[in-house]
Amino acid sequence: MDRTLNLALATTLHETSFDEAVDLTRNALSAQGFGVLTDIDMKATLKEKLGEDIEDVRILGACNPSLAHRAVDVNRQIALLLPCNVVVRRDTTADGTIIVEAMDPDLMVRVTGEPALEPIAAEAAVRLRAALESLHDR
Repeated sequence: MDRTLNLALATTLHETSFDEAVDLTRNALSAQGFGVLTDIDMKATLKEKLGEDIEDVRILGACNPSLAHRAVDVNRQIALLLPCNVVVRRDTTADGTIIVEAMDPDLMVRVTGEPALEPIAAEAAVRLRAALESLHDR
């Protein structure tokens, strides 16, 4: 049995600096109605708290207010899965490559089994895919 769980919608960027990739991702999310509520610099945090070095990793907590409102109206516990995490990280296996991954909104449906979340998750996925695809249209 395959126990692989696909958690993300993803794309890769080439010939882009890490900071530029973060800026481009923020702009792409904004164009699709998502605001960034949190911005966690994992590299800096792990260095400061544990003295550990990792590649560049930023976690952007993205939220589309109307979609979030619709989702919590269906099930208040959905707030536990919000905001939608979008990760921008340097690929450690390919120089000059940045990976951008967004949490697959369908996880809300799979985790809760709540059919009323399906159209909300579908709309969120369309918007997140559009944001990721736009990163290549720059």
